[in-house]
Amino acid sequence: MIFVCIDNLLLAVMAYDRYVAICYPLHYGIIMREELCLCLLAGSWILSWANALTHTLLLAQLSFCADNIIPHFFCDLAALLKLSCADTSLNELVIFTTGAAVVIFPLSGILFSYGHIGVSILKVPSTKGICKALSTCGSHLSVVSLFYGTMMAVYFSSSSSQSHDKHIIASMMYTVVTPMLNPFIYSLRNRDMTLALGILFRKK
Repeated sequence: MIFVCIDNLLLAVMAYDRYVAICYPLHYGIIMREELCLCLLAGSWILSWANALTHTLLLAQLSFCADNIIPHFFCDLAALLKLSCADTSLNELVIFTTGAAVVIFPLSGILFSYGHIGVSILKVPSTKGICKALSTCGSHLSVVSLFYGTMMAVYFSSSSSQSHDKHIIASMMYTVVTPMLNPFIYSLRNRDMTLALGILFRKK
């Protein structure tokens, strides 16, 4: 829960960083100073811990039935609640409320940032400037699309419309695959990495 939440928040922080870099390049050093970066990082960690702790404490109040087999590859909240014999309405309300906040607010920030970035890119007269701006955002947009696409497939589609297998595959995409792809996707902007991959594929 902590790492999924912090992924959401850090993706929004990174979108803001790109917004400042493209829309206010001359003021980037002043706006994105070290103090602000530390505050954004600390805030993301604190909110993630608070969110995870809230769900954990509420879950600890429930009593569970004899069946303790979770049809999932990790202790997903929804899967755990199905095993409970007690009333889980409060847990479900908190999951829906905090889940919506943790997803909608960062996603709104990302969409707002890229909306302004899009407007700024359209104002750039040179093709070289547009390509540079798009290369700055391309890797981040790839991760955002993969992360939010699979997350929404899991949590905003009805349970009757998809099987357990599809639910598990989608969950694995945003909990395992996306974090594993992050270093690779972001390193593609590194010129040495791109050259090394080009040499490797040419050899094959």
